Amino acid sequence: MAAATYDFDYFVIGGGSGGLASAKVAADLGAKVAVADFVKPSPAGTTWGLGGTCVNVGCIPKKLMHISAGFREMQADASGIGWDTKASHSWSDMVTKVDNYIKSLNWGAKTELRSKQIKYYNAFATFEGPHKVKLDDGKGKVETATFKHCLIACGGRPNYGGYPGAEECCLSSDDIFWRKQAPGKTLVIGASYIALECAGFLAGFGFDVTVMVRSILLRGFDQDIADKIGSFMEKHDVKFAREMVPSKFEKTASGQVRVFVKDQEYGVFDTVLVAIGRTGCAGLLNLKAAGLEYSEKTGKLTVNEADQTSVPHIHAVGDVIEGKPELTPVAIQAGRFLARRLFGGAKKLMDYTDVATAVFTPIEFGTVGYSEDDAKAKLGKDKIKVYHTIAMPLEWNLNSHRSQSGDEGYMKVIVDKATDKVVGAHVLGPHSGEVIQGLAVALKAGVTKEQLDDTVGIHPTFAEAYTTMTEEKQEGVALAKGGC
Repeated sequence: MAAATYDFDYFVIGGGSGGLASAKVAADLGAKVAVADFVKPSPAGTTWGLGGTCVNVGCIPKKLMHISAGFREMQADASGIGWDTKASHSWSDMVTKVDNYIKSLNWGAKTELRSKQIKYYNAFATFEGPHKVKLDDGKGKVETATFKHCLIACGGRPNYGGYPGAEECCLSSDDIFWRKQAPGKTLVIGASYIALECAGFLAGFGFDVTVMVRSILLRGFDQDIADKIGSFMEKHDVKFAREMVPSKFEKTASGQVRVFVKDQEYGVFDTVLVAIGRTGCAGLLNLKAAGLEYSEKTGKLTVNEADQTSVPHIHAVGDVIEGKPELTPVAIQAGRFLARRLFGGAKKLMDYTDVATAVFTPIEFGTVGYSEDDAKAKLGKDKIKVYHTIAMPLEWNLNSHRSQSGDEGYMKVIVDKATDKVVGAHVLGPHSGEVIQGLAVALKAGVTKEQLDDTVGIHPTFAEAYTTMTEEKQEGVALAKGGC
């Protein structure tokens, strides 16, 4: 019996970071590859090009705006060491320049696909069978393609919470980075890292910002540090409305948004940004035609350790799978490993443990391994030691506004008593993403607290503080600030 023939060896649904990375590796290994990517406009009408969430409406524009917003405080720090600077900020100019950079990345992604002879469909893909997809370009052209292997890497989109008027009146992270009009007085709904990052850079530009929080900040992250972030943001012009959720939204005659809580008017805002979570896009793909099930609650698929769905030749990586970190480098790594297994004879599986990440709030937070609460729950409170220290960036000591606000950095490492192995590291302060990346390599290699102590720090740096931690955290005992 002759083997089945297909149009493609590998069909990738989703042109984000994970999908593109996997497609390119597969093509380099000799596979015939196609990528389908299509962005349905947000409720506010925003759309974008090839590259996925990170490039267009996530990591890249967020980090650039975070850097831009931090410039004002950097100027204040510099005034303590002799600078007298005056500057102004243009929201529209920033958005234009950031978006032009993003468009250059979109073009680069298309060019790279072409250079690797990967077929690109700017079309919405849905399954018509376990080896077949329908491709609709939204302009009347519909075609089909068959495949031997498929990768679902379609990611997710913001969840508006189902509040009446939310989609008609509010923006999400799909919109804020492309909006040329300055946001003005803004209400951010949610306490996720996306909510706090956006609230932070908006306040940094001088806008009136309130964050409406249902319960805790940064669920899933170390709560000790989450509280410190909230306190820092409150001292830096972000207001918090605690234990509160909206009940509905209405547009005013002037185009502003009237917000209701418990059906009573809470306030009128120029912009309302909803950042309460994201839903996977698996439910849009007609999965039943391929014999697949998904979670209607989360919009995600369940995969095994080899990234296989319940249909073995259909795989999934990235934000569309259950229970894994929703991070761009995770999707890229998983996608590359998958392609090497499928087309290069490799055996290595994606390791989802000890994945570092950073939260780009006004005071940055870098983290890898267990949070303190998770370590207590999984290892036992009596089986860990927690070391911590205040870590002051040198230039902060000369900024009187910093001392008046009580600004300070903070570091914490969590140690397994039985092995002395560091099982969690947390850094709060400037450039924490850069600091935690090095610590992530150390944790991956099994670093012990003794090895951290034996490491000679670089002086004077902020990062050296994690080589000199001697104080063990104790309930009710205040942490003293050290020297220079």
